[in-house]
Amino acid sequence: MAEKIGYSKETFVSQTEQTIKAKRFFQYLASFLASLGATAAGMSLAWTSNAGINGANIARVYNISITAEEFSWIGSLAALGSAVSCVPIGILADIIGRKYSMLILVIPFTIGWLCIIFAKSIALFYVGRFLTGFSGGAFCVTGPMYTSEIAESEIRGRLGLFYQLFLTVGIVIVNILNFSVNMFELSVISGFSPIIFAITFFFMPETPVYYLIKGNEDAARKSYIKFRGPYYDIEPELSMQKRLIEEANKQKVSFLTSLKTKACMKGLLISYGLMFIQQCSGINAIAIYSGPLFEATGSSVGPKEGTMAAGAIALTMVLISSLIVDRLGRRILLTTSIIFMCLSLLALGIYFYLLEKASTSSLDWLPLSSVCCFIISYSFGFGPIPWMMISEIFAPEIKAIVSSSACFLHWIMAFIITKTFVNLNNTIHTYGTFWLFSLICGISIAFVVFFVPETKGKTLEQILRELNA
Repeated sequence: MAEKIGYSKETFVSQTEQTIKAKRFFQYLASFLASLGATAAGMSLAWTSNAGINGANIARVYNISITAEEFSWIGSLAALGSAVSCVPIGILADIIGRKYSMLILVIPFTIGWLCIIFAKSIALFYVGRFLTGFSGGAFCVTGPMYTSEIAESEIRGRLGLFYQLFLTVGIVIVNILNFSVNMFELSVISGFSPIIFAITFFFMPETPVYYLIKGNEDAARKSYIKFRGPYYDIEPELSMQKRLIEEANKQKVSFLTSLKTKACMKGLLISYGLMFIQQCSGINAIAIYSGPLFEATGSSVGPKEGTMAAGAIALTMVLISSLIVDRLGRRILLTTSIIFMCLSLLALGIYFYLLEKASTSSLDWLPLSSVCCFIISYSFGFGPIPWMMISEIFAPEIKAIVSSSACFLHWIMAFIITKTFVNLNNTIHTYGTFWLFSLICGISIAFVVFFVPETKGKTLEQILRELNA
C-alpha cells in the first residue's frame, strides 16, 4: 500500500515572495553532511578498483587464494546488499525519521568494514561486501529524501545532485589512495568514512516535512527556522506544506489502484526504463573493475593512473551537470549522454578486439580515451538525471514506493551486470561484452527520444497532465 511507505515532499514556496530572503548556508551544510553517507558508499563501490585481475592484490595482501568466480562475488555482492535495503529503508524513514534512519545505517556499514579488515576467509569478504552495500544502497534513498525536504525550490535541483556528486567524491578518494596504500590499508581508511558521517551529521536537525507528517507542527516550525534563518517568514511555507500533506492523506490510495492511471503507468515505464538503461550500459562493471580493466589492456596507462583519471573526470562532469541541468533540460542531456556512451563502448570493444587479433601498439591512447569519454557522457546525463526525474514525474502519495522500487531495480541490475561481467568476458570475450553494452545504449537512444518527456521548468500538475494525455 502506498500509504504505508515513507514519501518525500518538496518545498513549494519561493523565497522571491519574501521581503527577507532565507539563509541558505545551513541548507548547504546539512545537505553536504548528509551526502557524506554517499561518499562512504562511493568508497565501498570503488574498493575493488585496485584489486587486480581476479582479485590478485586482495589475495596477496590477505594471504588467501581467490578464484575468478569468488572475485566476481566479491565485486557484485555490494550491489545485492544495496538492492535488499531499498524498500525497508523507505518504511523505516517514515517510522523513525530521515535523520535517524541514516544514522542507524552506520552500524551495518561499520560491521561490514570490520569483516573485510579482519577477513581470514572468502566468506567474511562476502559478508563485509554485502553489509557495506546494504548501507550504501539505503543512503541512495534516504540521502536525496533528506535533501529534498530541507531545500528551497530555487536550489533544490542543485542540492538534488549532491548524492551523485559525493558518491563520485568517494570513488575519487579511493582512486587517490590506491597510489599509496594496499588493499588492507584501504579497508581500514574506508571503515572510518561512515563513522565520520555519523559524528558530523548527528548534530543536524530532522526535516520539517517528517515532523509535519507526524503531526508535530511546533517541531516542524523550529526545523524550518533552523534551515531558513530566524528572520525569514516560514509560515507560508509551513502552511503550504501542511496543506499538501493533508490533501495527500485524504487522497490515499493503494499502489495497485494508482497503477491504473495512465500517468503512473507511463511514469513507471520511464523511471524503470532509465534505471535499466543506466545499469545495462555497464557503468558499475567499469567502476568496480576499472583497475583490472586497464591492467588487461596492456597499454602504457597503468590501472591506478587510469582509474584516477576516470574518477577525476567524473567528479568534474557531475559538477558541470549541476550547473546546466536546469538550463538545457533533461531530454537533450540524456540523448547526448547515451549517444556518446554508445560510441565510447563501441570504441573500447574495438580496442579489445584488436588486442586479441592484431597489434595495438599505436592505439595505447584508445582505452583511456574511451573510458574517459564514457565517464564524461554518463556523468552529465544518465548518471544523475534518472534519479532526478523519478522525483519529478510521480504524485506525492506514490513517490516513495516508486523511488524504493526503482532503487531496487537499479541495484538488482547492478548486481547482475557486475556478477556476470567476468563470466561474459570469458564467454563472448571482453570486446563482445563492450559491444553488447554499446548495442543496448544504441537501442536506448530511441527510448529516450520517444518516451522520456521534458520536465524542465514544469510543475507537477503540468507533467502529470502530459503523461495522462
